[in-house]
Amino acid sequence: MAAGKLVTCPSCGFAKNPPASLRCGSCGAKIEALAKTRSREDELERRYQQEGVSVQWLFIAIAVQGVLTAALVFGLPRIVTLLDFEGGNGMIMCIPVWFLGGLLVGMISPGRTFIEPMVASFVIAIPTTFLLVQSQTVRMMPTFLYVVMSAIGIMFTLIGAYIGERIQLGPPPKTAD
Repeated sequence: MAAGKLVTCPSCGFAKNPPASLRCGSCGAKIEALAKTRSREDELERRYQQEGVSVQWLFIAIAVQGVLTAALVFGLPRIVTLLDFEGGNGMIMCIPVWFLGGLLVGMISPGRTFIEPMVASFVIAIPTTFLLVQSQTVRMMPTFLYVVMSAIGIMFTLIGAYIGERIQLGPPPKTAD
């Protein structure tokens, strides 16, 4: 073990980080130099703010959203023939699927990642919307409603990612009075 004082994470309070750590081993937050000390109130305010975009977690979020969308919206109706997610019904099904994907990525990603699942849903929404518009036969819906429902699904992804991060980080630390 390194000869030095262990560093406490200013975000989550994890106290067993090695002295040269750049990120917290528990929550993944950046550990800044000890000279840059902030007040406790500033740390509590920054607790749920994203500090940057991770390309790695963007690709992981695209994979998660893509697999969930393909499996539940397009694959499940092929297995269970009673389900028919063509057209508008498929778009309605995408909203909770993307929320679930945002929740999963928010819960498993280190640090705070809200933007990555939202961008991933946007990337997945483009071909999904196109395929659902092309597959509509009986349940016809105007194309602009597909775009509106995609935007709603992307917003629900952001909500899911935020809830996932809150679950991952746990309750906020109590203020020292």
